[in-house]
Amino acid sequence: AGVAVVSVSQMDVAEQSKSRGESAAVWPGILAIVVACTLSGLASVYFEKTLKTSQVSMWGRNLQLALFSVAIGAAGLLTGNDWNHVEEHGFFGGYTTVVWMTISVNALGGLLVAKAIKEADSIVKNFSTSIALVLTAVLSSIMFDTPIGPLFGLGVGMVVYAVLLYGGMVNATFCDPLQRAPAVCSWAR
Repeated sequence: AGVAVVSVSQMDVAEQSKSRGESAAVWPGILAIVVACTLSGLASVYFEKTLKTSQVSMWGRNLQLALFSVAIGAAGLLTGNDWNHVEEHGFFGGYTTVVWMTISVNALGGLLVAKAIKEADSIVKNFSTSIALVLTAVLSSIMFDTPIGPLFGLGVGMVVYAVLLYGGMVNATFCDPLQRAPAVCSWAR
């Protein structure tokens, strides 16, 4: 929820609310995000189970999973309009240094995600993604003068609180409605 609040806080609200018809178009996007998050969570849990219970190494498992991407990419290439360009210039025709750097960063990121899931769990990976999003928004604010408002602060607070709660740094007993004593947020460590 914190990441969603941070993301929404970075949207230009004045530009989105020009007309009633445009604001109604937000709901399909929100539904798409909910579906994508649900599927991503399921895939993450399945990937964690596969990495931790399989006798195949992490490198072998990543290679097996990459074969599906190659098949899907090849199907898209063969059925799309880019096949003529590939025939004329070769598969790597037009690749620049920036493209190779982007490919390298994505490949390294994929390996780091697999290592993080194997050594920790998918929740830790999701927390690191959330913190990366918050830091990206902060850097965007510093470098490009993107405004930060109260919604951003709320989102950051939710992300930080969730990380501390999961890490055992915060005791959540104050959330218990059946507790009779005065509720105090106590630090576990």
